[in-house]
Amino acid sequence: MPLFSILTAAIAPGIALLVYFYLKDRYDSEPISMVVKIFLLGFLIVLPIMVIQHGIQLWLGNNPYLFSFGISAGVEEAVKWFVIYHIVYNHTEFDEPYDGILYTVAVSLGFATIENLLYAWYSHPSFGTLLVRALLPVSGHALFGVMMGYYFGKAKFTEGKRKRRYLLYAVVVPLFWHGVYDYVLLTVKTYWIWYIVPLMVYLWYRGMMNVRSANSRSPFRLLKREEIQD
Repeated sequence: MPLFSILTAAIAPGIALLVYFYLKDRYDSEPISMVVKIFLLGFLIVLPIMVIQHGIQLWLGNNPYLFSFGISAGVEEAVKWFVIYHIVYNHTEFDEPYDGILYTVAVSLGFATIENLLYAWYSHPSFGTLLVRALLPVSGHALFGVMMGYYFGKAKFTEGKRKRRYLLYAVVVPLFWHGVYDYVLLTVKTYWIWYIVPLMVYLWYRGMMNVRSANSRSPFRLLKREEIQD
């Protein structure tokens, strides 16, 4: 398979999913330039995440449970949470609940795209393998991003103790499901597809529920309705 085709197949799923979630913003579309910047920021966090993961792995070893929930999911989701909280959370463009989902998906897909690109570059996989990766790890990162962004959106427009609780959920919930996903792939050697397919179906179902819920709480939905009535 030509190198250009492999690289295109590695990059395309992340961009396609980003466009999909961008178009799911029903009431107040975000500036494309801002979304692209956060997507590209996902490229930049790959190296520090790899360094941290390698250091922890050398220190604590390769226990499957620890690797899945701590080294892999723990480090990746914690870094993404840190980036969104410090760069996006207080930004003026974060002005409706769905924005949390969109920006967190953007940084997650940026990370997943570079991860997929590195895999394609060093492994020279077949098109079928890249298709499986598009359906599993790339979309998985997007859906973990939906979970994180959903709770960021709830925290942004909530006061008091619930704000802190939602900020905690924003890292704990995607970390848990990301860890489950990694643990299945790491420990189930045969018939793993019978476990991972139902998990992905559930994650997509839950993700779409989060998308609908976030959009339904947009402060711009009433303005949109008034414009339609006028």
